[in-house]
Amino acid sequence: MSADLAEKTDRYERMLADALAAAEPRPPAETPLGEAATDVVEMAESYLDDGRHFRESDDPVNALASYSYGYGWLDAGVRLGLFSVPDDSELFTT
Repeated sequence: MSADLAEKTDRYERMLADALAAAEPRPPAETPLGEAATDVVEMAESYLDDGRHFRESDDPVNALASYSYGYGWLDAGVRLGLFSVPDDSELFTT
């Protein structure tokens, strides 16, 4: 595995894990938008788990893709207003 791929895979795994920790659902859980926020978190967590599985299976390309997709789900949720994030965070586009 190239050093660039290893570094990028490490960075994206950390970024997704940090983003999951930072994103707080805005709408009440029992509302349709709250359910959507829950779905987004579940997708992002699943992609994080998948990425870790791929890394353990020595498949860094699919690990990186999984982390990227998971992060994309969360970032889209933030942009749609499903999550609040710290103002000083560089994790999300707002």
